[in-house]
Amino acid sequence: MKADGALWNTHALAAADHRHLWHPFTQQQEWCGEEPLVIVSGSGATLADSHGRSYIDGNSSIWTNIHGHCHPRIVGAVSRQLSTLDHTSFLGTTHPLAIELASRLLALLPGSPLTRVFYSDNGSTAVEAALKMSLQYWQLRDQPERCRFVSFSNAYHGDTAGAASLGGIPTFFDRFAGLHFSVEHVADFTALEARVGGNDLAAVIIEPLIQGAAGMRLWPEGMLRSLREFCDRTGALLIFDEVMTGFGRTGSMFACQQEGVTPDLLCVAKGITGGVLPLAATMVTEKIYWAFLGTIGEQKTFYYGHSYTANPPACAAALASLDLFEEEKTLEILQKKIAYLARCLDALRSLPFVAEIRQCGFIAGIELMQDPEKNTPFSWQDQIGAKVCKAARSHGLLTRPVRDTIVLMPPLCTTEREIEIAVTAIFKAILEVC
Repeated sequence: MKADGALWNTHALAAADHRHLWHPFTQQQEWCGEEPLVIVSGSGATLADSHGRSYIDGNSSIWTNIHGHCHPRIVGAVSRQLSTLDHTSFLGTTHPLAIELASRLLALLPGSPLTRVFYSDNGSTAVEAALKMSLQYWQLRDQPERCRFVSFSNAYHGDTAGAASLGGIPTFFDRFAGLHFSVEHVADFTALEARVGGNDLAAVIIEPLIQGAAGMRLWPEGMLRSLREFCDRTGALLIFDEVMTGFGRTGSMFACQQEGVTPDLLCVAKGITGGVLPLAATMVTEKIYWAFLGTIGEQKTFYYGHSYTANPPACAAALASLDLFEEEKTLEILQKKIAYLARCLDALRSLPFVAEIRQCGFIAGIELMQDPEKNTPFSWQDQIGAKVCKAARSHGLLTRPVRDTIVLMPPLCTTEREIEIAVTAIFKAILEVC
């Protein structure tokens, strides 16, 4: 139902969608064969569709929402900013909110060597900026041979050409391999240590603590410390991709804080605005920043940027989100919810098709297999994960899988009752489908 009480015409909306739209990561032939789910409103941890049905937002609207949908604190901040300054170029001008936000972001990592913030507009471009900064840094240091990157198997760092180079999931990246940067993929830290030398490495990149698109797979404890030591020893730069893990997802503001490790470049996006508007940032050390300083004639400038860099309403949303972390004691309250989520997930272990449950903070992945004892997966053509998520809708949960791993990553504001409903929905959906 619309705000004025009128009903949405779902049939007309679906027909128009099928005529005109092309959705990401979606087989359009299949999509156009049935009525789509049309989301029309959100409040807190729930979303509502055009038929008036409500769902818990079990994947935070693709891992972005933090404090809940339409939080009045963020809505008010954005509205006030829109009435003052909607947008201004960040090429040749600046504005107060971008300045304040940069200071506050860096203050979230007290004592770290990160001192500069480069804004962009999404996770892919935050990573893209980090890669280009790394390559140009070594060129400016008269070490152009340092032009290779190391990424990890099953990694996902975005879809722009450079970021896609780092990807370790063939389905997403193999078709465009010929356009990629020089990247070496390794399975784990042991494989990284075994590679010969390090003088050709520009940087090593990792999703700290947990790999998202790999199926919510956890890194062993101490991985970040080992990488920091490796990079210090070889001279390679260290990049942390905290696009998914940043802003409380793992239980701390940033995942890297749990091992007390700071990278040379830190990429954030998704939750930076509370999931309200597109914004991203690449934080770097003063050492990297200073390598780019010089006269115009020296051609050291970092020629990279976007039209909506540091968009003022997005910065307003980000600042309001940071205020909410303090005002609502988000991280403090979250610790109890993390423990409660773990207890609820235990109920799924009794199901015969649940192979493994992986949890990192308020992030969970429930991996399904045809025969967990024999490590026999379902055929990928069966799309079991997608079918389970679709079945969960009838029990009040909206989420997406990573292949046959069901992802549960709700907004941090989700209540214990909503956590229980979400896990129960997954339990029932697995029984119905498998």
